[in-house]
Amino acid sequence: MNSKPSTAANLLRKLVSIRSFSGEETARADYLTAFFHEQGISIKRYGNNLVLRNRVEDPSKPTLMLNSHLDTVQPATGYSFDPFNPPHSDTHIRGLGSNDAGASVVAMTTTFLHFQGNPLPFNLLLALTAEEENSGSGGMRLLWQQLQNEVDMAIIGEPTGMRAAIAERGLLVIDGEARGVSGHAARNEGVNALYIALEDIAALRSARFERISPAMGEVTQIQAGTQHNVVPDRCRFVVDIRPTEQYSNSEIMEILQPRVSSELTARSLTNRSSATPADHQLIHCIGALGVERYTSPTTSDWMRITCPAIKMGPGESARSHQADEYVLVEELEQGIKGYIAFITQLKNHYK
Repeated sequence: MNSKPSTAANLLRKLVSIRSFSGEETARADYLTAFFHEQGISIKRYGNNLVLRNRVEDPSKPTLMLNSHLDTVQPATGYSFDPFNPPHSDTHIRGLGSNDAGASVVAMTTTFLHFQGNPLPFNLLLALTAEEENSGSGGMRLLWQQLQNEVDMAIIGEPTGMRAAIAERGLLVIDGEARGVSGHAARNEGVNALYIALEDIAALRSARFERISPAMGEVTQIQAGTQHNVVPDRCRFVVDIRPTEQYSNSEIMEILQPRVSSELTARSLTNRSSATPADHQLIHCIGALGVERYTSPTTSDWMRITCPAIKMGPGESARSHQADEYVLVEELEQGIKGYIAFITQLKNHYK
């Protein structure tokens, strides 16, 4: 494959046509395996995770990983076209996963092939992974066990408009349960669990921390009662928190539980926040290229790896998981050019 944008656009259109829900990426992984074999490139496959290495490798050099994911969410309701067979356009590539994160997959693939066989002052590795959208055990969680002693830095491909996320908020989902005493509403009997929950929700929303951190998360679900005339003895609610690197998820739980009467249970403590040190060469390259930097409010496989990274890719996050998803062909082209420019800048940094 050459790096012509039209070839990249056609590859993305083909990937869109192959269903690849989280945990069901086999067909897409099979297609790409055959595609790379046609290019004469060997692949190591771990489940539906694909790993490719530059032909010119030196174990004494650091390794840069290009990573994006092959899976998609289920299509949102409201599509005006078949999400796997969208209408053709010369300016748009439409369909499920075109923006998130098919454009990054194709731009990174094109970039990897551009540098294939060329000596670099670092090793170049392409990892296309499964089960990112559902944080499954068969995706980066599995693959990082194989790569953690090899990869020194990474670019995570997600739709950021080719802005560079130098930090990423984590994800802490908390199930809260307030407990009261049931009774007849007309006789003012019992202790209303809903009122307890409302007080606790207010306490959670107003919680602040000593180390600088934005306001706490949003309550996204609440459920109480069985019928209109019975005081509820249970009220359950769900809190969505996007922590910064200032606190671990465990620390947040230890701080919040004493502030409320409800029982708080974290669904997972592993969806941590990430940040790359300001003096790392990845950050220097961002500055040298004049790329806009920011802190991402959304999670990715960055939270699954332990090396310095940035998150950057073509497309816009606001289109992800939306009906009539699309990416512009121009954005795909900019993504390819942006990745090539970044790796070239990193190459110069190592000279």
